[in-house]
Amino acid sequence: MQDLSYISKKGAEIESVFEDLGKLRIAVFHDFPYLYEGDLAYEKEYLKIYSESARALLFAVYDGGKMVGATTCIPLSDETEEVRAPFEKAGYDARTIFYFGESILLQKYRGLGLGHRFFDEREAHARSFCDYHLACFCAVERAADHPARPDNYRPNDAFWQKRGYIKTPQLQSTMQWLDIGDTEETAKTMTFWLKDLKSK
Repeated sequence: MQDLSYISKKGAEIESVFEDLGKLRIAVFHDFPYLYEGDLAYEKEYLKIYSESARALLFAVYDGGKMVGATTCIPLSDETEEVRAPFEKAGYDARTIFYFGESILLQKYRGLGLGHRFFDEREAHARSFCDYHLACFCAVERAADHPARPDNYRPNDAFWQKRGYIKTPQLQSTMQWLDIGDTEETAKTMTFWLKDLKSK
C-alpha cells in the first residue's frame, strides 16, 4: 500500500473528481447496509451540492489512478432540507454544525487506519473555521434480521463511539434510494450521530 496518494479539494474544485467519487460511492454503497443500486448520472447530479459550497471538503485516497477511498464534509446550512430539517425542528442552529458525508473505502484498503484519517481530516477542516460547534453524520437503520445482512457483518458503531460520536435517535431523517433487486425506491430511516468539536 506504499503507492497510495492523497488529495484534498474544496468547493468548486471537487467537481473535477465527480466521476471518480460517483463510481466509488456506487461500489461501496452496493454492499450491506446500504444495498444501493447506483447510477452514475444521478451521482454526478447529487454531488453538485459539494461543488456549490465554498467550505465543502473532499479528501480522497488513490492507488495509482484509481480512487479507492474518499470522505466529504460540508456546512449543515449548505445541505439539503432532508438533512437540515431534524436539527432545525429540534432547535439547533444549522450555521454552527458541520455535516460529514460519506466515508468510504474499498474492502481491500480497510484496516490501514484510513477511516481514522478521514475523521481527522474532516474534524480539522471543520475546526479551522472556528464557528462550528458540532460535527454530525447519519447512518442507515436496517433490521437485525434483514435477509441481505451478511453473517460476518459488523456495524461501525464501536468505531464511531471511540471517535467520540454519540448516536442520537431523536434526530432522524428519511432518505430514498433504490435497493439492489428492487424496481422502486423506498424510504430509509437515517439516524444522526453527533460530536462536540471542542473535544478531541
